[in-house]
Amino acid sequence: MRSEQEMMNLFIDFAMNDSRIRLVTLEGSRTNKNISPDEFQDYDVSYFVTDMDSFKETDQWLDIFGTRAMMQKPEDMELFPSELGNWFSYIILFEDGNKLDLTLIPINEVEDYFSNSDGLVEVLLDKDALIPNEVSADDRQYWIKQPTARQFDDCCNEFWMVSTYVVKGLARKEILFAIDHLNEVARPNLLRMMAWQIGSEQGYAFSVGKNYKFINRYLPKADWDDLLSTFSENGYPNMWQSLFACYELFRKYSKAVAESLEYKYPSYDEAITKYTNHIYHSIKAL
Repeated sequence: MRSEQEMMNLFIDFAMNDSRIRLVTLEGSRTNKNISPDEFQDYDVSYFVTDMDSFKETDQWLDIFGTRAMMQKPEDMELFPSELGNWFSYIILFEDGNKLDLTLIPINEVEDYFSNSDGLVEVLLDKDALIPNEVSADDRQYWIKQPTARQFDDCCNEFWMVSTYVVKGLARKEILFAIDHLNEVARPNLLRMMAWQIGSEQGYAFSVGKNYKFINRYLPKADWDDLLSTFSENGYPNMWQSLFACYELFRKYSKAVAESLEYKYPSYDEAITKYTNHIYHSIKAL
């Protein structure tokens, strides 16, 4: 695998020698000092260009970056509509294992780019001094944020209401329906609540990572093991136990947040738990 320095030299040297490219930025985890570097980090690079169409005419210019194992061009796909407006991106896995997410951005959208940035940006090359002030990357936007009373109640409301859809799916023997609602809505709100509790204990000046990937660093081992158990979904008995484990964890962490922030704990926990137990025991009795 080529080294980070080799890859960065490739990206910058190519831009230096192409007059269409006026500004180059690096985004993502490679700019984040709080992330330990490893060989799986993508190179998230943006080229701000004067002539988008000339790049899009052919893919041959990408060959200089290495031999491609696979490439995706999200803005050139029919099944998945573009979400980047005038931007155009290339997601490339090279044969040596390096991965590049390269985005072409019209030069007249520099201001919009920085206005909407998540803060994790470094300027690698600025041929025309377009960026007057030094840009310093930080992950502040991803720090745990203290919830308002309304946000706390909304999270509780969403978790408990959507859990009834999981129950309905299990009762109807529609396990994929149940799994989707557990995975897509219920558990993400559990993780949100757990992060809030961590913030209430340890402050709101750090991130638990994308997809909560570092949350295990801050959880008691027993709670981490219980959280992992909620991913056991291969069959109805396991799905019921995963749901009940989510209930226990959500109850524990939401009560802790409510107590810490002096918020009212919702009464519908009791109502939904009673409803769930009734359905569960009715099915078992059959």
